[in-house]
Amino acid sequence: MREFFQRTEDGSVVNIEVDMNAYAYSKKYSWLFSVFIKYEPSSETQEGYEEFLETKESLIIALEHDEKTKFVGIRIVDGWSEFYFYADDSKGLDATVAKMLNPSNYVYESNVVRDPKWDFHHKNLSPSDLELASIESQKIIFLLEEEGDDLEKVRPVEHYVSFETPTQKNRFLSTLTLEGFTFKDEIESEEFANGLALMKDHSVTSQEVQKEIENIFEALKETKGYYEGWSTVLANDIQEA
Repeated sequence: MREFFQRTEDGSVVNIEVDMNAYAYSKKYSWLFSVFIKYEPSSETQEGYEEFLETKESLIIALEHDEKTKFVGIRIVDGWSEFYFYADDSKGLDATVAKMLNPSNYVYESNVVRDPKWDFHHKNLSPSDLELASIESQKIIFLLEEEGDDLEKVRPVEHYVSFETPTQKNRFLSTLTLEGFTFKDEIESEEFANGLALMKDHSVTSQEVQKEIENIFEALKETKGYYEGWSTVLANDIQEA
């Protein structure tokens, strides 16, 4: 399953596509193989973009076909699309890429290094807990947009948090200082125990939701709690109530 998110590194926005299931193969593959292709989607025509997507998928298929190599993700930054794979052997990788990319006239470079602990993957591709929360948040916002929802409409939004122990949960609740948030209910489920539902009225634009999520993450640091997501109702449902 591939997920997409952004992060900022040294002042540059990095667009990341990562295979969330790739780490399951970490014991099998110990060589990190990278392919950098000079390409900026925003500056290309739609025709050029579709051609690049075909090249991208063809490259992944070519390197993965014998199961000796596993695609793990892409980083797009400063005009370069950086493809990353892990392999069980360093031999033949450059030749496969050359066969694929030389006829395309793309400017590219490739490199292979040992990385048995998948350090690069952990530091540069894997989303943090906050980034994971943002990924899931964008999925909810997408579904709301599909329903024609007015994201600017302020409405009640429930945010869910959980804790490893009841003591941590009670401590968080007793010191709740998040502006505008109120306690709604305690939650116990198969997914998580010692949970709380917090309520706040706000819009559900990407920027506003991200701001509230970051505020909750900051508040959870002292009690070592976990953010579990959010839910809301459609703006039209509020108007009809």
